[in-house]
Amino acid sequence: MSARGEFGRLACAALIAAAAQAAAFASDRDHERGEEIYRQTCASCHDSGALGAPKTGDRKAWKPLIAEGQRMITRAATKGIRKMPARGGNPALSDRDVALAVVYMVNASGGSFKAPK
Repeated sequence: MSARGEFGRLACAALIAAAAQAAAFASDRDHERGEEIYRQTCASCHDSGALGAPKTGDRKAWKPLIAEGQRMITRAATKGIRKMPARGGNPALSDRDVALAVVYMVNASGGSFKAPK
């Protein structure tokens, strides 16, 4: 394949991935809120892998978790699991806030969860 053809193929794949991630959120506002919660609460462990947390973006680490389904992952994030405290240690987060952060993190890691209504 020519370099031009390869560039076109990669550009198309990037657009499809971006569209899929955007479609997972009911609105840009939900996406922004999920990212904001992630940055404020979740990133301290999920960016670095601290305490065994799966790193955001690590598709291999997230694959078995994603297979458990959105309900199970969101429940674990809400109630806490292993070394992760309930709501990532931020009791001020609503159930919907936690769910939006989960959707943001999972979708950045190869999943295609939809934002809660």
